[in-house]
Amino acid sequence: MSGAVEELERIVSQLLARWPDVRIIVRGDSGFCRDEVMRWCEENGLFFVLGLQKNSRLIAEIEGEMKQARAISEQTGKEARVFKDFRYETNRTWSRERRVVGKAEYTTDKENPRFVTTNLSPDEYDARSLYEDLYCARGDMENRIKEQQLGLFADRTSAHTLRANQLRLWLSSVAYMILNELRRIALAGTELAHAQVSTIRTRLLKIGVVVTASVRRIRVSLSSVFPLQHVWWRVLENLHRHHVMRR
Repeated sequence: MSGAVEELERIVSQLLARWPDVRIIVRGDSGFCRDEVMRWCEENGLFFVLGLQKNSRLIAEIEGEMKQARAISEQTGKEARVFKDFRYETNRTWSRERRVVGKAEYTTDKENPRFVTTNLSPDEYDARSLYEDLYCARGDMENRIKEQQLGLFADRTSAHTLRANQLRLWLSSVAYMILNELRRIALAGTELAHAQVSTIRTRLLKIGVVVTASVRRIRVSLSSVFPLQHVWWRVLENLHRHHVMRR
């Protein structure tokens, strides 16, 4: 795991060199939940929230909360979550006691316990917000990476040189930033406001048009029966409004 610490130190030093006052929170799954990683964060003023692999001691710690979650689920017919905030230390591998948040979840047919550990204080993040708002956002971040890979072909690095493959990745990244801004600003309030970039490409952008060029203008004509033309009009309105607000 020393390699992970060295890589973390390299990344952090680069960030602090550019933004010396930035606050850094290291977020990762249970593969990064090692004492040397957490200790390095603690010694260098960084915060962390890391997945913690479950074991019999941790599951026993939230036994009461799990019973409560099951009772709520059976009563409502829906999944239920109950959180517990407690202190925990492993028998051998951790150098100190740390804060752990346990999620006791019952999904209508089975138990689904999860745990995270952090050095963030309960005053800043209570148990539920730490898990649902901060830690679970890691999964959404991974979805965004997958979205670029699958929807904008970031994984197509089959060129013969590293430089060419790097250029491909840069072009894919720029395309993703443009489409993400299109989704955030222009598609707000439309049926595609939360669509994947692949859906935006195929349904809104990858369409047939008639292009007519004259001396003074280039006219792009869409089909009068294009099913998403109302979205195009909304996009135009949103972009115009955003432009006016920024002036």
